[in-house]
Order: sequence, then structure tokens, then C-alpha cells
Amino acid sequence: MSNIRRVCVIGLGRMGLPMATHLLRAGVDINTIRAWLGHVSVDTTNVYAEIDLATKARALDKCAILPDSGGPPVWKDNKDLLAFLRSL
Repeated sequence: MSNIRRVCVIGLGRMGLPMATHLLRAGVDINTIRAWLGHVSVDTTNVYAEIDLATKARALDKCAILPDSGGPPVWKDNKDLLAFLRSL
């Protein structure tokens, strides 16, 4: 491995986490980050998404909690779904 290549690999390895986290927070697609970091599998890149607690907190803030209507859940009226679940 040439010295130039070795410096680039070491530099990217050390900068991968901060840059990947910054790109995720900026809304860059995870597959784009995966390709940029040279990961074969998106599972490797997902480590960056999993450790970013600020992004997790923002995602949870966007989740709406619907009030309980007091009636039966909507899925209980779906006969096809209930038949499928019984077949399992």
C-alpha cells in the first residue's frame, strides 16, 4: 500500500464517525454515506445512525401519540388480517 493511500485510509477511518454523524444530521441518505465510507454493507454504516442519540430524540419527537378513542382497534375490523394471523 502506498504511503498516500495509507494516509487517506487512516484519515478517513478517524474522521468517519464525526463526518457520518454530521451527514446523517444533515439528512444525507444512509446509502450515500455507506458508499462514501466504502462500506460493503449498510449494516456497517447503520452503526453511525444507532449511536446518534440526538437524531433518535428528534425522530421520537415527531411520533404522534394518538388519543385512545375508546373503541376497538382498527385492525380488529380487518377480517383478512385476522384470517392471516390465525393461519400462522
